[in-house]
Amino acid sequence: MDLALLRTFVTVHRAGSFTRAAALLGLSQPAVTSQIRTLERQLGRPLFLRQARGVTPTSIGDELAHKAAPHLDALAEIAQTGLDDESAERTLHLAGPPEFTAERALPALTGPSLDDGHGFTVRAAFGNAEEVLEGLAAGHHDLAISTVRPRGALLTATPLCDEEHVLVAAPRWDELIDAGKLCRKGATALENLPVIEVHESLPLVSRYWAAVFDSHPAASGAVIVPDLRAVLACAIAGAGLAVLPRYLCAAALERGEVVALHEPAVPPLRTYVLVVRTGTLAVPQVARAHERLLAAAAAWC
Repeated sequence: MDLALLRTFVTVHRAGSFTRAAALLGLSQPAVTSQIRTLERQLGRPLFLRQARGVTPTSIGDELAHKAAPHLDALAEIAQTGLDDESAERTLHLAGPPEFTAERALPALTGPSLDDGHGFTVRAAFGNAEEVLEGLAAGHHDLAISTVRPRGALLTATPLCDEEHVLVAAPRWDELIDAGKLCRKGATALENLPVIEVHESLPLVSRYWAAVFDSHPAASGAVIVPDLRAVLACAIAGAGLAVLPRYLCAAALERGEVVALHEPAVPPLRTYVLVVRTGTLAVPQVARAHERLLAAAAAWC
């Protein structure tokens, strides 16, 4: 079986479309289509179901990708590094949510305390869970950090750490909120108060309200900004209430710049996972980064 055909097949499988695969491979779309048809003729089975927007692998296609992808990735690594021991320093393409990646993952990967003498260059990209997992599957990233566990066999996830969420606000808001009413009536004590969030759908606030108050937030977002570090800055400035990871606001809580408005017996948690393409933990820089993050995460929980 022609390895070039397999490489094209795996790229299409990861990209989910002939068009995106062609761009990744530097080929024309007709060339990609022709190669897939040739491989299907050789196997005597269809590998993809053509749809209006992209392609979906058949069961045979999924099975072939699961078997072939790790070996092709290993061959690509050999081609990249060669057999020279002096070429140990390689590039790791990391993707994840901007705040967690910047505040925790990147310091863990680049800090001298975890230097094992085998360095690698880090290239980081930020995005939401859907974006980073799609990019990982398509081969744009080597390692992804996600709050969503991927499905299927092409991506492998390992639990990294849990993130505790805290309801915070500037001290002046704590003075305006009746603590007794908050304990007795829950979310009704917070109705119509301004909320700071990363999206109009209020994902963090809604998750907190559901877990702690068994209700939905009544207010709309007063400030919407797609970075939790900016949410914290707005909360410190007094713009309203916010739900934030404790690690991100711990220093501000200690300094008194914000206060925790509520301390539930069981705080809401969100779990992060480390995700790789199945089989790529055999790649040295991916394995080292994976180990470093897991080791660092032991101190985060």
